[in-house]
Amino acid sequence: MARASLAKAPHEVATMFDDISERYDLVNDLLSLGQDRWWRRAVVNAVDPRPGERVLDLAAGTGTSSAPMAKPGVLVVPCDFSLGMVARGKRLRPELSFVAGDALRLPFADASFDAVTVSFGLRNVVDVDAGLAELLRVTRPGGRVVVCEFSRPVWPPFRTVYVEYLMRAVPAIARRVSSGPDAYVYLAESIRAWPGQEELAAAFAKVGWSRVEWRNLSGGIVAMHRAHRP
Repeated sequence: MARASLAKAPHEVATMFDDISERYDLVNDLLSLGQDRWWRRAVVNAVDPRPGERVLDLAAGTGTSSAPMAKPGVLVVPCDFSLGMVARGKRLRPELSFVAGDALRLPFADASFDAVTVSFGLRNVVDVDAGLAELLRVTRPGGRVVVCEFSRPVWPPFRTVYVEYLMRAVPAIARRVSSGPDAYVYLAESIRAWPGQEELAAAFAKVGWSRVEWRNLSGGIVAMHRAHRP
């Protein structure tokens, strides 16, 4: 079983997700106690896909986040650099047009999309600033980005309990239900090392996104950032 390091070498991360693709959605549901479903609904509402629009769902995995946005008249493009995830997504959701692609070198022309979104995948990108800049490149002027990612609980006592859950309970649960439990050690470590809400908002602004705002979900366990391309 491959386990990526926090250096986030792309081939290591891709191989790790290839290995856990078969049960990834189920394990996420268990580890989040079902809250991931609410988080994903919040993303769809924030993206607000409209008829005639093109939406890029980056780090889409098996398309769990993409399918709810594929409303009549909306073209949703799920993109992921794990070939295992893409292959499973195509089997589960053949109606979606999956694309294999690297977040730092997206296979799309400038200004291709009205909206771009990433759910729980930005922290796996080796260069977050470059990833945000690449999302900006493929978004049309006036378009929008929504990023949903694990963050820092706002209440300090709960934050301590949450970090303890990440580092102890998540790997223990994964050992029981996942074929690749070591991957969840990396995932827990990557969440703990991820920047807070304000720091991530500053990264959006630094690469050129405007009107950056965020909303805390589940007390800050997850933060949803939204911004626009000028």
